[in-house]
Amino acid sequence: MSEYRAPLKDMLFVLEHVANLPLLSTMPGFEHADAETVEGILEEAARFMEEQLAPLNRVGDEQGVRQTGDSIIHPDGFKDAYQRFVDAGWNGIAFGEEYGGGGLPWVVGLAVQEMLTASNMAFSLCPLLTQGAIDAISHHADETLQEIYLPKMVTGEWTGTMNLTEPQAGSDVGALTTRAVPNEDGSYRVFGTKIYITYGEHELSENIIHLVLARVPGAPPGTKGISLFIVPKFLVNDDGSLGQRNDLRVLSSEDKIGIHASPTCVMSYGDGDGAVGYLIGEENTGMRAMFTMMNNARLSVGLEGLALTDRSYQLAKTYALDRHQGKALNSEIAAGESSPIVDHVDVRRMLLTMRSNSEAMRCLMYANAAAIDFSKVVVDDEEKKSWDSLAALLTPVSKGWGTDVGVEMTSLGIQVHGGMGYVEETGAAQHWRDIRIAPIYEGTNGIQAADLVFRKLPMSGGAVVKEFVKEMTALADELIEDETLQQIGLNLRTGIAQFVDGAQWLGERISNSPNDAAAGSAPFLRLTGIVFGGYYLAKSAQVAQKKIDAGTKDVAFCVDKITVAEFYAEQILPTATGLLPLVKKDSKLFYAIASDRL
Repeated sequence: MSEYRAPLKDMLFVLEHVANLPLLSTMPGFEHADAETVEGILEEAARFMEEQLAPLNRVGDEQGVRQTGDSIIHPDGFKDAYQRFVDAGWNGIAFGEEYGGGGLPWVVGLAVQEMLTASNMAFSLCPLLTQGAIDAISHHADETLQEIYLPKMVTGEWTGTMNLTEPQAGSDVGALTTRAVPNEDGSYRVFGTKIYITYGEHELSENIIHLVLARVPGAPPGTKGISLFIVPKFLVNDDGSLGQRNDLRVLSSEDKIGIHASPTCVMSYGDGDGAVGYLIGEENTGMRAMFTMMNNARLSVGLEGLALTDRSYQLAKTYALDRHQGKALNSEIAAGESSPIVDHVDVRRMLLTMRSNSEAMRCLMYANAAAIDFSKVVVDDEEKKSWDSLAALLTPVSKGWGTDVGVEMTSLGIQVHGGMGYVEETGAAQHWRDIRIAPIYEGTNGIQAADLVFRKLPMSGGAVVKEFVKEMTALADELIEDETLQQIGLNLRTGIAQFVDGAQWLGERISNSPNDAAAGSAPFLRLTGIVFGGYYLAKSAQVAQKKIDAGTKDVAFCVDKITVAEFYAEQILPTATGLLPLVKKDSKLFYAIASDRL
């Protein structure tokens, strides 16, 4: 089984030429994110993830977590590795310096997170949930709560969770029944059960800060009556030291098909007098705060699709180079010898499919993170709104398309291995098992598709989508005039046309025929991801060609960049055409069979 190696050269290329880090690093607060500094940070992060975390990936899968009473114990090496992770400062590099963070742009933090996730997805989920909790507290909690909890959460000394789901509610958050009863001192007593709580209990950190959705007495029904509370595992004394254990405990940790080293807990709050909680923001505004956390997490979950696609691709490529079988067509090997399977055309097809999707996802997701960064630092209100809107448009695509493709590409990685891919010895199956949860995390991909169609397409009367289409079309037109890149431009233009056609058809039905719009939302999400990915790869190809024309010394890298974009344009972009008829079908067939006969 090959070791993980971070694709630093491609990461740096995308940061510079797609995410526009050179411009971002001129913005107030990000001046220290210059190219040389960022390259050094990523190189050091790569060493840490490759040496400290990647070797534990298989260990975590084989051993899993175990429950001992009210405690969850991690596999060998995880606790020490987490302490080294905290000591090295990786948890807080993209958070504000006022609470001990590194103050780097989120897009740089996302690049580090890609390496973290590819190295060890089960491990990475703990920092991922913590960063989401930090985001919610930073934006919505009062200054007192921020001062108590953020410094140690930013460092990673304390970790965070997200407590939404309940047994009877599932994705319908409005159906939750957890209660929060006010105390005279302004705190609350929380009572209820939450399920699927990632890292709800563990021994990696000295305290766990649970963010819990609950209802106060007299709250309105549905999502309008939900409040958000900080409920720490250990209460915090006035001097910042840890006090008594709160009235909460883990009931169990789920036995899952993957991410075995990540505890997925059933949590009980208030078996006694009630778990002490502290209100974030105001009563009945919890969903607004929780969506801050979820939107942060959605991009991070989409990144899991990229990270495990790349890890699976590296493993499959190594196997294809080493494994000899059969004689490749047009091979000149001697009689009785066999070819490495990488020489067979179908294996080439699979590997290039994995690589091109990986590079397309990296471009899309780094661009998404950069849009979030720019929205925070630009001064002009209209420019800020523009960046906010772009981030909002890209987020469901990053999450939904990225995780769907991640499942498919890790499955393809198994296929490259042939029968050995189905044998745990190679490690190929673990990547598929680990990533399979991602299309379910943070709002299922059906929810992401609905969000794209019903919320993001109509933004500003459709102006946000039109502006992005204008940007994509301008690039396609430029490439069509370039003899070397003409075919990429032509295929991109066709893909853009399919996207526009589908968006218009859905937009006309959002209000009058919502079921028809909903029926087309999943294939439209897929179509959108394919086209947006093609756009960003085309942009990369244009940059690579300009570098070649300017006499770059790294010709091979640039040629490969163009070839990957050409492969995507010819082999993947055309599938958007086949998806369009699915987008434009009504929902009649969906209901043609009675529910009890399905």
